[in-house]
Amino acid sequence: MGNLRDSFPATRTAPLPSVAGAALVSSSYHAGRQMTLPWFAVQTGDAPGELGCLARWCVTCRTPGFAPFQSCRCCVILPCSIKEHLQNDAFTPVELLRYFKQPVAGTRAAVRAADYMETTLALLKEKLQRAVRGNFNVTDLLTPDQLGMISKASGCDQQDKKINCDTSDGYRTITGECNNRRNPSLGASNRALVRWLPAEYEDGVSVPRGWTEEKRFSGFPFPLVRKVSNEIVRFPPGQLRMDQQRSLMFMQWGQFIDHDLDFSPDTPARVTFTGNVDCDISCAKQPPCFPIKIPLNDPRIKNTKDCLPFTRSAPACTGGTAIRDQINAITSFLDGSMVYGSEVSLANTLRNRTSQLGLLAVNQNFTDRGKAYMPFSNMQKSPCLIANKEAKIPCFLAGDSRANEMLELTCMHTLFLREHNRLARQLKRLNPHWNGEKVYQEARKILGAMIQIITYRDYLPLLLGTSFQGLIPRYQGYNESVDPRISNVFTLAFRFAHASVPPTVDRLSQSYKPMGPKIQLRNTFFAVWRIIKEGGIDPFLRSLMANQAKLMTQQQMVVDELRDRMFEQVERIGFDLAALNMQRSRDHGLPGYNSWRQFCGLSQPSGLQALAGVLKNPNLAKKFMQLYGTPKNIDIWIGALAEPFVNGGRVGPLMACLIGTQFRNIRDGDRFWWENPGVFTPLQRCSLVKISLSRIICDNTDISKVPRHIFKANRYPCGFVSCSKIPKLDLRAWKSTRTKEAAEQGISFKQQVAPACSCGR
Repeated sequence: MGNLRDSFPATRTAPLPSVAGAALVSSSYHAGRQMTLPWFAVQTGDAPGELGCLARWCVTCRTPGFAPFQSCRCCVILPCSIKEHLQNDAFTPVELLRYFKQPVAGTRAAVRAADYMETTLALLKEKLQRAVRGNFNVTDLLTPDQLGMISKASGCDQQDKKINCDTSDGYRTITGECNNRRNPSLGASNRALVRWLPAEYEDGVSVPRGWTEEKRFSGFPFPLVRKVSNEIVRFPPGQLRMDQQRSLMFMQWGQFIDHDLDFSPDTPARVTFTGNVDCDISCAKQPPCFPIKIPLNDPRIKNTKDCLPFTRSAPACTGGTAIRDQINAITSFLDGSMVYGSEVSLANTLRNRTSQLGLLAVNQNFTDRGKAYMPFSNMQKSPCLIANKEAKIPCFLAGDSRANEMLELTCMHTLFLREHNRLARQLKRLNPHWNGEKVYQEARKILGAMIQIITYRDYLPLLLGTSFQGLIPRYQGYNESVDPRISNVFTLAFRFAHASVPPTVDRLSQSYKPMGPKIQLRNTFFAVWRIIKEGGIDPFLRSLMANQAKLMTQQQMVVDELRDRMFEQVERIGFDLAALNMQRSRDHGLPGYNSWRQFCGLSQPSGLQALAGVLKNPNLAKKFMQLYGTPKNIDIWIGALAEPFVNGGRVGPLMACLIGTQFRNIRDGDRFWWENPGVFTPLQRCSLVKISLSRIICDNTDISKVPRHIFKANRYPCGFVSCSKIPKLDLRAWKSTRTKEAAEQGISFKQQVAPACSCGR
């Protein structure tokens, strides 16, 4: 491609709204494509200079006789992706880490389109500011046709295309489309997160609150998130206390299912839109860079001119409104997408199609004493290689790109890969006439049901305590009117478990004795070589079952391994996860603490005394008031995290409300929910209720003793039993005949005799 030309070809133009009277010409990164529209043209080209693969998106206004617009041209840089940098060998450790938070495939296309749409509207507004007094929404000044043209040129129109659904579908789609037949996109991947409350941005559109220092909200400026982390989240390591009632597996399951529900990737841009400023090495506050400023007297970072790098979450196409929303790259359903993927291309890559066994692909280089590992990613460079260059072990490939971030998480992914293949082999033995597709889909369906049962029967009651029944009452069947989409606020609320992560990782032997010294958490990120080279997944799973989670209290919130040392080995400066969470809530335009208390029907403290009553801690309330000035401004993550636990739970009332509401919507708005009549037969449901996470571990590892109640704190040998005492899943209810399958298709009916059971439901 040649350089972008300084002049544009003549185009037919139609006037913008009378207030502007401008015509637009815009250029896109799409090579070789040119469109001519009544007032809009798309033209190809590279950005000039030494920007390499960087492309340029421009808006040109020409209005003879209208002073503000006689001649104006605004361009933004649309940087090449981190993947392209890796391919060109122009990479840094930071970029390797960023790669795993980048949108890919269909997600990347959706995010690029949203970036172009948002950028065009922002550039238009910038120029219209000189002609229009006061605050205004640029989309209000454009006709539907003009908005449609911008949408088409940017690619956002692809989000509005009609989805054709198979009315005889018996299985979920990989993307989550067609779950709701009335609105097929509800809960699908690559769609905007839903908002339960209107967004609150500094400019009412997209600029995060706290962007403009000293700008006041409810009479007070927002505090630096690193300062909040230092003064409220930080605690001396000697005060660390473990949870005497919850196992480490309780924490790990929360992270595992969170990666089944939401993923808001970073925007693809690695440099600012208005110049070649790299977000990872510069502290300039220019979109998409929203760096975390270092406060005075920081306990670790002495250079207050430095910052913690932060890139804004990728936007979503918003159907003509200028208000920024964020994309959920994965399905909203609890469907095992972290195992199978949320895009068809990835799902196909993860499968083994060399036979008719319906298997997932496994590692061809290593095994865990004969048991499978996940396949390696085909990346030549990855954070996992950096973690130990001598080991030369790359990252694994899974249904979710975050599978390699923590060792225990990688073990959970490996466990469920093995369980799928175990189910597939047994189903094939029961039904040799099934082809590979049928076996794969049935095993996937069963695995999804297992995840749902473990979550709602075993995990959520221990998380929500006495509030569980009120928030998630007994299942009444599928409700097409329930919106199952993940809410924007849930992506922050479900980060509560960051406060349950201990500072070290253990490995335990067959006798549940320590294997070597504890590993500092900072040395476990992307360290998958330890799994392959140091004993497989069993030692880590034993630790998850026999060790306790960290106890989250108001006096000890997040360990310094996450607050100061996160990704230290591949970042120029260790991340602060607590500060990142608060910065992310501002990035997403989430309202403050009191707004969410009101949403949940809880009291809204107005001052120090009322806040002290809610938190049951006057000293903590005083710290909040000194930092924020008013409870209204408290960032949702830290405010909700600071509340005392509900009875029998591990979150406060606000967090319980947000999490419980989301999980009820996920269940009731899922047509393929395991209890929904017709999804499984009554006999199959009877079999499914016997499953447990302990049984899955027994069936897929060499571990012979497991706890009956895996999410409760257990001290080996107390609470542990032989695997022979743990009920097995009886798959005979899935034994089928060709006649029965024909009946399922409406041809005829002949009931297959299956063993009787009583499931007590």
